[in-house]
Amino acid sequence: MAIQTIRWDKNSIKIIDQTLLPNRLVYLKFRDIKSFWHAIKKLQVRGAPALGVAAAYGVYLGIKDSRAKDRSEFMRELDKIIRFVGSSRPTAVNLFWGMERMRDAASASRSANVSGIKKDLLSEAHKIYEEDRAICRKMAEYGARLIKDGDVVLTHCNAGALATADYGTALGVLYRAKEKGRKFRVYADETRPLLQGARLTTWELMHEGIDVTLICDNMAAHVMARGKITKVIVGADRITRNGDAANKIGTYGVAVLAKYHKIPFYVAAPVSTIDFRMPHGSRIPIEERRAGEITMVGGKVLAPRGVKTYCPAFDVTPAKLITAIITERGVLKPNEISKIR
Repeated sequence: MAIQTIRWDKNSIKIIDQTLLPNRLVYLKFRDIKSFWHAIKKLQVRGAPALGVAAAYGVYLGIKDSRAKDRSEFMRELDKIIRFVGSSRPTAVNLFWGMERMRDAASASRSANVSGIKKDLLSEAHKIYEEDRAICRKMAEYGARLIKDGDVVLTHCNAGALATADYGTALGVLYRAKEKGRKFRVYADETRPLLQGARLTTWELMHEGIDVTLICDNMAAHVMARGKITKVIVGADRITRNGDAANKIGTYGVAVLAKYHKIPFYVAAPVSTIDFRMPHGSRIPIEERRAGEITMVGGKVLAPRGVKTYCPAFDVTPAKLITAIITERGVLKPNEISKIR
């Protein structure tokens, strides 16, 4: 993949501004943590694995100029930065996973001075970035085995290179299948309200020369009923110990439809997306977004002024609706998730 969503570049974080796609491909640089926090909040960078990388680099960005005089003072400042970054997106567990990795790296640092701990933190952030790239490739290899010639795959939201440091999760499976010579087609839900499917997934797939057809979210049942879909593959922002999976709002409905139409429903996500401390999906905090994401599209107001809104960003698909979960450790049944701990 030529798309590079996020990377460390000359003492700053460089990202693709995903809110401007597909019309404009713009790279942004962030040199302070407050502006990068807003970038995460506004979904300029998004996707579970990418948020893990963003968390790691974000923590370093926030602490690199610390003037702490000793380890104890430095760790207090680090915890403050971690709490601040974590307040941006409460549902995406990879954000917290990345920050925990950074806290652990600081705690484990053998450096006798603050500057040495900072170096260890930047090294850990680079390590998380490289690990995500390798993990994407492993997931793709396992998942590609599920794609057969003639398949028509439905996906929801965006779980491609734009959502990771490299290859993608759900779309990574498709990229690898294409590399193996498989002949298949893709239907992409538009993914209301922010249209990540329409804006991002179609852009990625067309960029890679994959046959993709865009549909409105409420067309999925019709398309399945006409026998056009053979598999569903989506990503995830958090998976609980029992195999329940939170993903972009609308995923649960797609899973229900797939179950009714006897279509396999797969979730592709790295092990870092599994929250082993959370027993089931009802405990997952669901982020709620601002009203304008429903009442407006592209700056144009669509709803009456003052109308009440409810805008959850995610929903939870119960494990019983999931055929299998594609990870870097293989394709697992939901009830096998707890065994990999």
